[in-house]
Amino acid sequence: MKNDTKNKILKDKEKGNMELQEDEIEIDLREILFVLLRRWWAIALSLIIGASLAAGVTQIAITPQYQATSMIYILSKTTSISSAIDIQLGKQLTVDFEILATSRPVIEKVIEELGLEANYEQVVELITVENPDSSQILRLICTNPDPVLARDIANSLANATADRVAEIMATDRPTIAETAIVAQNPVSPSMMKNTAIGGFLAACLAAGIIILQVILDDTVKKEDDVTKYLGLNTLAAIPMDNKNARVRKKEKKQSRKKEK
Repeated sequence: MKNDTKNKILKDKEKGNMELQEDEIEIDLREILFVLLRRWWAIALSLIIGASLAAGVTQIAITPQYQATSMIYILSKTTSISSAIDIQLGKQLTVDFEILATSRPVIEKVIEELGLEANYEQVVELITVENPDSSQILRLICTNPDPVLARDIANSLANATADRVAEIMATDRPTIAETAIVAQNPVSPSMMKNTAIGGFLAACLAAGIIILQVILDDTVKKEDDVTKYLGLNTLAAIPMDNKNARVRKKEKKQSRKKEK
């Protein structure tokens, strides 16, 4: 009987502690929310500063990149468009074309034709080969800080790839479906995206610092803090009016002077 009573008391105590912890967590969350709302200006200022810094770094420190795209049609002039076999063959050849487009003979021909001061590895890093939606079109994309050079590399790469394919497969030269042009706008960096990310991160950092200050601040400011931090019950509260205290102190000094 005693053991049952003891266990019941322990359970009630644990339940009470859990309820107290839940209450404290709820109070903490409310306090953090109120502090964030009171210091909204600091978060807003951090957002503006972060966005401005990100925009400045994007404008000054990051080199704009331009893209130029040329396209090759996989099927040659001798293939029949109405033939399902030819179309299926064209899809299979697309993979071969992608490999040949970045092969060393093709890249070295581009380097020689344009007189580039770069090696094979450096030029390959500038090139992306795509086959959009499993079509018979091969898209050759060149990315470079110089938009004119990007166009020249893309067009030279398309011609060199077509010549190499005709040579290796002993067939007609594939058709150049589209030649590259000079890009007017860079593809990267994105000023709007970087500015938004910079502002968001700065605002999150400011909010995190404010929350950390609230969590680490264990000073007693009100009656509930006595129970929260010290685990004691408040017996009485004495309001402090600093203004009235100063007035009373001044009056006491004046009365002492009169007595003298």
